[in-house]
Amino acid sequence: MAEVLLQARDVTKRFGGFIALDAVNVEVQLGERLGLIGPNGSGKSTLVNCISGLLRNESGSILFAGADIRALPAHRRTRMGIARSFQIPKPFNSMTLMENLAIPLEYAAQEWAHPGQVAADAMEILRQVGLDQKAQDRANGLTQIELRKLELARAMAAKPKLLIADEAMAGLSSNEVDDILALLFMLNERGITIIMIEHIMRAVMRFSQRIVVLDAGKKIADGAPDDVVRNPAVEKAYLGE
Repeated sequence: MAEVLLQARDVTKRFGGFIALDAVNVEVQLGERLGLIGPNGSGKSTLVNCISGLLRNESGSILFAGADIRALPAHRRTRMGIARSFQIPKPFNSMTLMENLAIPLEYAAQEWAHPGQVAADAMEILRQVGLDQKAQDRANGLTQIELRKLELARAMAAKPKLLIADEAMAGLSSNEVDDILALLFMLNERGITIIMIEHIMRAVMRFSQRIVVLDAGKKIADGAPDDVVRNPAVEKAYLGE
C-alpha cells in the first residue's frame, strides 16, 4: 500500500462571506504525480496556498508526512519539504542565477550547508534545468522559458519532498511545454512528489497519474485521467449544460 504524504481533510477557506473552499478532501501519495485542475475561480490556488502556508484555512486539517501543519508558518512548511513555484516568476532581477539559488539553498533547505556546498548545489540544479551556461548572468536577461526554468530551480533548491508547480507552462510554446514536462518528469523520477496545477490539458493528461477537479470550491472528481475527463460533472464545469 502506498504511503500517504499529504492529506487535506475537510479544508474550508472563506473570504468574508465567500466560501473559496468547501470541505475539500485531497490525498497525495508519496512519489505521485497529481494533476489539480478546474475552471478559473474554482479554488485551486486557494487550496495550494493553504497547503503551503500562504493562507490559513478556517477549518479542516492538513497533514504532511503524518504531522498536522495547519498552525505552521510558510517557512516552517518549506523546511519540512513543501515547495512551490509560482505562475508569475519573480526572481531577484539584479542577482545572478547562482545568487538566486543560493538564497533558498541557505535559508529554505532542510539542512545547513557551507558556502562551497551551496555553490556546488546551485550549479548542479542549474545543470539539471539547462541553465548552467548562464550561471553568472543576471536574471533580468532571461527569456520566458528560462524564467520558468529558474522558478522551478528555485523551488528545487529548497530540496522538497513535495513540489507544487503552479501553471509552470503558462504562455509557453508547444516545444517549451515539452521541455518543462521533461523537467517535471525528471524531478519525479528522483523521488519528488508533484502536484501540477495547469490549464494545458495535453500536459495534464500526459503528466498526471491521477487528477483532482475543483469547481466553485468543491471537489467534483478524483481519479484516473481518462475517467475524469469523461466525468459528466467535469464536462458541465468546463462547458456548461
